[in-house]
Amino acid sequence: MKISRKNSIHRRVIQLKRRVKIDTQRIRARLLKQLEEIFKLAASLAKGEVKTLKTEKKQVRVSLKQRQMWARVAAYTAQIINSIAQGFDEREIDIQLDELEKLIREAKAKAEV
Repeated sequence: MKISRKNSIHRRVIQLKRRVKIDTQRIRARLLKQLEEIFKLAASLAKGEVKTLKTEKKQVRVSLKQRQMWARVAAYTAQIINSIAQGFDEREIDIQLDELEKLIREAKAKAEV
């Protein structure tokens, strides 16, 4: 039985598309799991369940202002989770993760002041 090049190429493209879909779903699942962990940590800080944070120098009490910043981190993380659950756009996710990193740096900086 002879397979034409056209069918061989088509079959390879179909296999590649399946693999990309499976890999994308795995990446999405891992991202969602890690983001859920970040959300839980930020939410616990925002709710006041965590009373102190360790900085490079010492343990400091979490202030109201810091809890508000962590609430922003939790809210933005929830937005990213929702965005990833609806679709997977790698460039958009990179932008959102950069913004999340910025928010976390700001929240941590408030603890060190």
